Amino acid sequence: MTSGLAVPTELHHARITGTGSYRPKRVVPNSEIIEAIDSSDQWIRERSGIESRHRAAPDESVVDMSEHASRAALEYAGIDAGELDAVIVATVTHPYQTPAAAPELAARFGSTAAAFDLSAACAGFCHALSVANDQVRVGTAEHVLVVGVEKMLDFTDPQDRGSAFIFGDGAGAAIVSRSETPGIGPTVWGSDGEKKALITSRNSWMELAEDRDMPWPAIIMEGPSVFRWAVWSMAKEAQRALDAAGVRAQDLAAFIPHQANVRIIDQMAKELGLPKDLPIARDIRTTANTSGASVPLAMDRMLREGEVAPGGLALLIGFGAGLVWAAQVVTLP
Repeated sequence: MTSGLAVPTELHHARITGTGSYRPKRVVPNSEIIEAIDSSDQWIRERSGIESRHRAAPDESVVDMSEHASRAALEYAGIDAGELDAVIVATVTHPYQTPAAAPELAARFGSTAAAFDLSAACAGFCHALSVANDQVRVGTAEHVLVVGVEKMLDFTDPQDRGSAFIFGDGAGAAIVSRSETPGIGPTVWGSDGEKKALITSRNSWMELAEDRDMPWPAIIMEGPSVFRWAVWSMAKEAQRALDAAGVRAQDLAAFIPHQANVRIIDQMAKELGLPKDLPIARDIRTTANTSGASVPLAMDRMLREGEVAPGGLALLIGFGAGLVWAAQVVTLP
């Protein structure tokens, strides 16, 4: 009879070693959606900062988009898919209750790595990044593929004035690998389920099954309430992430928040006292809100376009339906 279980006793460091992204080819400007919601391009831009969004093709799946982003991330990191120990896909728009998208994605690379989906809406990527970091830290994985992907426009009511203009499609990916030095700071995260009605599916799949005349379970939100919550609560969580990592605002090379609303982004930057010349992701203008994909999409673009230098510190934060949130400081690959 043994005296106890064998468990890892040595902790490792982890960091992001590569990123990738995918934006569907079709671009949908505001002019294509304003008639259905009796609005205007100017109203949408002033309210959200959104000018256009990308829309996936009808036969383009969440897994298809994930594959494109993941191949780019693997190439960036310089590793082969056979070296992956885990695949985590953060999404709320995979159209199957089961199986998850992650095992199918892994199979496309010929990988039998552990693979699972994570549902945390707009905070999904930051949640998944934390899980991947912990896997590498305790030694259960050496390389983890983390994907944030959404086909939001499949779950958007084009006639709902409060949400029809907000969402877009896309995928972003990152490789988290063992490192000699720390590259992912402590995650600050939480939830407030009492506010679940602020961002929610209009009805459940069971209700739709019982009444086929019921409206499609589109995602809807109470915009003004979400705005106030994000501005006044999430800046505090972002500051907590800075404090947990022992980082000051002036130490940052970039701020990469969830792309929910450009006014939220600007107000958060003000509340955090970020330097005026700090690169801040405002990809919402051309991608709209891609939920769990927004942070990795912006991070990859900033790196590839040279808006931010590799190796610097970036503050990431995701927040959304649940309500849930997660934030961490990372070293950019």
